[in-house]
Amino acid sequence: MEPAAHLPVLLAEVIELLRLQPNGIYLDCTFGRGGHAREILRRLGAGGRLLAFDRDQDAAQASAEFCLDPRFSFTHIQFSLSRAVLDAQGVWGQLDGVLMDFGVSSPQLNVSERGFSFQSDGPLDMRMDQTSGCTGAQWLALAAQVDIERCLFNFGEERHGRRVARRICAEREREPIQTTAQLAAIVAAAVPRSGERIHPATRTFQALRIQINDELGEIERGLPLMRGALAPGGRLCAISFHSLEDRIVKRYFRDSARPAQDVFGSAPAFRLITRKPTYPSPEEAATNPRARSARLRVLERAA
Repeated sequence: MEPAAHLPVLLAEVIELLRLQPNGIYLDCTFGRGGHAREILRRLGAGGRLLAFDRDQDAAQASAEFCLDPRFSFTHIQFSLSRAVLDAQGVWGQLDGVLMDFGVSSPQLNVSERGFSFQSDGPLDMRMDQTSGCTGAQWLALAAQVDIERCLFNFGEERHGRRVARRICAEREREPIQTTAQLAAIVAAAVPRSGERIHPATRTFQALRIQINDELGEIERGLPLMRGALAPGGRLCAISFHSLEDRIVKRYFRDSARPAQDVFGSAPAFRLITRKPTYPSPEEAATNPRARSARLRVLERAA
């Protein structure tokens, strides 16, 4: 199945807050299908550069047309593991802007074979990088009930996590849980009807996806790395899609902007550009419903 078109979230706001310079050096940590990258390249001059990372092999394929531009380079890698790439490119401490766009993209959700969504049946994969790691089905087959509970509580904020975990463990004894439809049905049977507008499996699918891809750990490791890669005056833009992601970004940015207490004085090495998150406009939320939960925070290295 062909992936659906992906609309870049908060595009105008990102472009404005990155404060693009024609000859600057920028990094898109989460290339996806290139929505943000395309607009950044459009605004760079001949001397500008844009590096792009993504752990998704489909994103690597989507980057092929961009690689015709000599100002652009793509690396198939997790951004938290990219220090050696930044060193090899000679850009460590030289980046004028970094974009981190967390979570899952529309093409990933809409391709049933990826297993991210319960909207259509497919193999329960959920790996952002399908070249490595265990699938959602494999993890659910082997995880202890207590670990499934912990996953649902911590990553899905599922208040019925114990009931869901118990039901999963009972059902996997009867037959392997291998598809998204199987898991969605199991969760729906375990979660009491409460009149909520969201599907009862929403939190479970989010939790399992975060577990399989270590998404929060990736953010926690990646933020210090990307902060360190900034040039003086460089900006780090982070887009989150739920409270678990945003809480990590908010705390890290806040702590980074606190005055350093040392013999050289108390001037902070970084400052908050957005003290409160920037949200999509009503027009964008109406056009792209998946953007509704997005929030953008920006940190700047002192010049």
